[in-house]
Amino acid sequence: MDFKLEVVVLPVSDVDRAKAFYEKAGFRLDVDYVADDSYRVVHLTPSGSHCSILFGTGVTTAAPGSVQGLHLIVSDIVAAHAELVDRGIEMGEIFHDAGGVFHRGTDEGRVSGPHPQRSSYGSFATFRDPDGNEWVLQEITTRLPGR
Repeated sequence: MDFKLEVVVLPVSDVDRAKAFYEKAGFRLDVDYVADDSYRVVHLTPSGSHCSILFGTGVTTAAPGSVQGLHLIVSDIVAAHAELVDRGIEMGEIFHDAGGVFHRGTDEGRVSGPHPQRSSYGSFATFRDPDGNEWVLQEITTRLPGR
C-alpha cells in the first residue's frame, strides 16, 4: 500500500499576499476556489513536485507562520538559491551542518557555504513566506539506497 503525501496545509493571514508570494517563487497555481467570504482554497505546486501546498480562509485553525522545516529538494543548491533570489525571494545564505549531513532546527552547527564535497543531503538554504512559514532547500544529487 502506498501512502503518498500530496498536500501540505499552510496557515496564512492574508490569502492574496501568500498567493502572490508563492507564484513569484515559481509555484504553479492549481486552484483558487471561493465558496463565500468564510471559505477560500488556494492550491499551488512547486515545480517538479508531486506534493502541493494549500492555504486559504477557513481551511485551518493553525497560527499563521507556524509551519517550519518544509523541505524542497533541489539538484543544485547554488543555482536554486540564485533562481529564487532572481525571482525576488529573500533567501538565507547557503549553509551546511558541521556534523556533515542534515541539519538542526536551529542555527547551531551551521557553517557558511555548501557542503565542501557537495555531498547529497548536506547543503541547505532557507526562506520564509510573508507569514513566517519556513522552507528549506536541500541539495540531493544521489539518493540513499531505498529512497
